[in-house]
Amino acid sequence: MKVAFFLIPKNEVVFLTPKTSMRQALERMEHHSYSAVPLVDDQGCYAGTITEGDLLWKLKNTEGLDVGGMEKITLKDIACHVKNKPVRIDSRIVDLLSAASEQNFVPVVDDQGVFIGIVRRREIIEYCAELIRETESTGSRIEGG
Repeated sequence: MKVAFFLIPKNEVVFLTPKTSMRQALERMEHHSYSAVPLVDDQGCYAGTITEGDLLWKLKNTEGLDVGGMEKITLKDIACHVKNKPVRIDSRIVDLLSAASEQNFVPVVDDQGVFIGIVRRREIIEYCAELIRETESTGSRIEGG
């Protein structure tokens, strides 16, 4: 099995750029009901993950910041506290699973560091659940289960 099996390609992923304003980020995250999204730079490389928490910390720690002021702050000016580690598309599946155990989504990059999509932990869990259901329906026993 390969990382690509679980890949949600870039064209189906909501992502932002470091040049996105704080207000735009909040609105986009609210619209999609996401609490974290990947950042992709002008060269198409994965540049980090911005979270609601990062935006809230910036709001809390910037005296006098209002909605109008959030237009002037870009995401490159906001500290990212979550460090979602990317995996390469040619990574071993065990490396993907290791990253997914610590992150809700795992950014996937090519060998040049270019962002090509994400793998969500949800799809991995759903896949494993389906394997278990199939095993149970055939009467097979899963070791350790």
